[in-house]
Amino acid sequence: MKNIFRSLLLMLIFAGSAFAQTTPDWTNPFPPHRIIGNVYYVGSQGLASYLITTPQGHILVNSSLESSVPLIRESIEKLGFKFSDVKILLISHAHWDHCAGSAAVKELTGAKYMVMDADVPEIEAGGKGNFQYGDSPASRYQPTKVDRVLHDGDEVKLGDTVLTAHLTPGHTKGTTTWTMKAKEGDKTYNVVIIGSPNVNAGFKLVNNALYPQIASDYERMFQVLKSLPCDVFLGAHGNYYGMEAKYARMKEGAANPFIDPEGYKGYVAEREQTFRAELAKQKAAAK
Repeated sequence: MKNIFRSLLLMLIFAGSAFAQTTPDWTNPFPPHRIIGNVYYVGSQGLASYLITTPQGHILVNSSLESSVPLIRESIEKLGFKFSDVKILLISHAHWDHCAGSAAVKELTGAKYMVMDADVPEIEAGGKGNFQYGDSPASRYQPTKVDRVLHDGDEVKLGDTVLTAHLTPGHTKGTTTWTMKAKEGDKTYNVVIIGSPNVNAGFKLVNNALYPQIASDYERMFQVLKSLPCDVFLGAHGNYYGMEAKYARMKEGAANPFIDPEGYKGYVAEREQTFRAELAKQKAAAK
């Protein structure tokens, strides 16, 4: 059994090597760490994955690249948990850098894969059908069966932990922002894991035949993000919330640097401003 598992891991590493060559921080290890309550960071330097622990098993948010799976497993085990105890797998959105490892995670743990409805067709087609990257072979991944189709506002429960799925579309049609409550001492904090508010290079916000409502979906996304109460600000990439700098400030007995409600508001405002500037630019060019 051990030899089979080792072979699987080697295949995953080689499968992800093309990504590693182009984006090193996506595959660079980063120390796993507790963020707050039962929420832990188990991702790489550039791709965020989160472990949410319960006595009934664990929830993993973002499987990242195929080559990320051994790193995620090692990070979980360094924290003292079992990779095999992952019962539920969630993602932020259906881009390969956040979901390409999902087939391997399901195979190795038996976790139930739960995905927002608008992203399900792409997940089950291995990236085909994406409005921006669907025709790019480099953006493909192993098609993976979704076990539960989520809808806006659905709850994912394991033990006493409840995550709520918020549809925040634009970056993909089913981009999902996750919220939950985490306890630290006698206080309870609102945790927000942003799916993605970014307009990638090449995204057409005007006259997009493959995604006609993309601009209005971004508008909806920012309305949702601005409405969410947030104490602990996380995201699909660590650089959304200054992960490395905050990790460096972690000290025994000091204030938790990940409690950053103002940072959340500032980040969302800056991303919205960037979106509006790009939309105005594209509208002007289309005249």
